[in-house]
Amino acid sequence: MCPEHEQLHAYFDGELAPGEQMHVKQHLAACATCRAELATLQAGRSALRAQFREMQAPQPLRASILRALDAEEQQVRPARRAAGWRRPFWLGMLGGVGGLAVTAALAFFLLFAPQMNLPEQLVAAHVQALRSGHMIAVVSTDRHTVKPWFAGRADVSPVVVDFADQGYRLLGGRTDAIDRQHAAVVVYEHGAHFINVFSWHAGTAEPPPDTTLRGYHLAFWKTQDLMYCAVSDTGWSELKGLEQLLSFAGERELRP
Repeated sequence: MCPEHEQLHAYFDGELAPGEQMHVKQHLAACATCRAELATLQAGRSALRAQFREMQAPQPLRASILRALDAEEQQVRPARRAAGWRRPFWLGMLGGVGGLAVTAALAFFLLFAPQMNLPEQLVAAHVQALRSGHMIAVVSTDRHTVKPWFAGRADVSPVVVDFADQGYRLLGGRTDAIDRQHAAVVVYEHGAHFINVFSWHAGTAEPPPDTTLRGYHLAFWKTQDLMYCAVSDTGWSELKGLEQLLSFAGERELRP
């Protein structure tokens, strides 16, 4: 884990002094792991706010929950401070302007922030990468540069091939938090579209069905115990074309 991990969460929650904020900004410019973590936090907050923006928890319920949390914090504050614990961002949603929390979600919040389902995680990570300007941490069209970069940064070693001759140009890669793992993300350019290809350990799980969410297509496939998902707003035929190329390349890597 990066030594700046706790500072990153404080930065995300807006708890740092100006000098500390500048330090974290400088660190983010050089640390792809922290950039990926920050993008995940931002995507989660955006997804929650988008989903719950038109609903409000009753004021008495919000007040009751905050009182219970304050009482619990008083009891364990010394231990939490020693461990670097900070209130997660969603607690501010309870008392902030607009009261963005939803009654049905509060029980899950009390047990920790809820997890988005897999397609939502993937689309949120894809959109955040496009909007943040940090879509690529290692910039290269050379698979021999991109593939080794994932060692020690991602939990998997994905298939990485430049298919420029077939219309899919390799741009580079990054990591993202998907399904509670450090997933590898290989980035391709196809015409005017970007395609993020996520990969993570799946064990014996079967690939989910292909789907479309918020205007983005998600194509899933699996090579041994690695799950892949290509996400883009390009057409289905173009996305499935890249899937076929990567599936064949993955099978070829497994041959003795």
